[in-house]
Amino acid sequence: MDTTEISPTEHQRLRSIVDRYMALCDGLDAHCSRCLATQRWGGSVALMVVDAAFMSIGLNYFTAVVPGVAVYEQQMLKGNVPDSLSQLAELRYEDVAPLWKNRRSWDMAKGVAAHLSSGSLPANATDRDALRLWAGNATTAAWRDDPVGRVKGVGINTYQYMRMMGGVDTSMPDKIVRRVIANIVEEAKVELPVDDDLQLITTIDTIGRATNHRPIELCWMTWMVQSEGKTMRMDKYRELLTRI
Repeated sequence: MDTTEISPTEHQRLRSIVDRYMALCDGLDAHCSRCLATQRWGGSVALMVVDAAFMSIGLNYFTAVVPGVAVYEQQMLKGNVPDSLSQLAELRYEDVAPLWKNRRSWDMAKGVAAHLSSGSLPANATDRDALRLWAGNATTAAWRDDPVGRVKGVGINTYQYMRMMGGVDTSMPDKIVRRVIANIVEEAKVELPVDDDLQLITTIDTIGRATNHRPIELCWMTWMVQSEGKTMRMDKYRELLTRI
């Protein structure tokens, strides 16, 4: 559905509801801007790929994935593990298993790095250039046929996550995103589809245009308004977001 098909009253309801959610996430816009600038994890694309690979197996992002990537980062700064896409493409599981045991994660990281570092790149292109070139040319509709999408372990969520870190303002259709967006749509009494993955991504784009919030912000918002214990994630991890 295009925003022109949403009535002024529906626009107003959507804006009111989304603004209420976003008010809980002060500072999230800066994190999302850094993500779109491919500057997460200090601008290390190798760490971004490792992040995506760890995230792909469904563990809690803040309590499992982030600490795991931080351990890799420490070893990377010491020169003990790959710090570039070309080196990551040559990764040996035996060298990194002590840091993160899941072999599927490392195979995925290696496969993604191999594709990104082997593309047709200009002379002196950086890893950041490689990720952004791929992300800019990749499409959601054709994700299954994309070389990155065909890497074992890369599903639609990981694919979209990589595109976001490569500078594309989009979203991931994971279960938390789906649940929060479905609640927003229901409360606003707007008929927007949320069941199909690609339709959900389009719905978030539509809500973004209707509310003047970027799709990436809407996506991150759905994760950050969740509670861990008695504390909302945005309050618990606000400072951490400035470092990752």
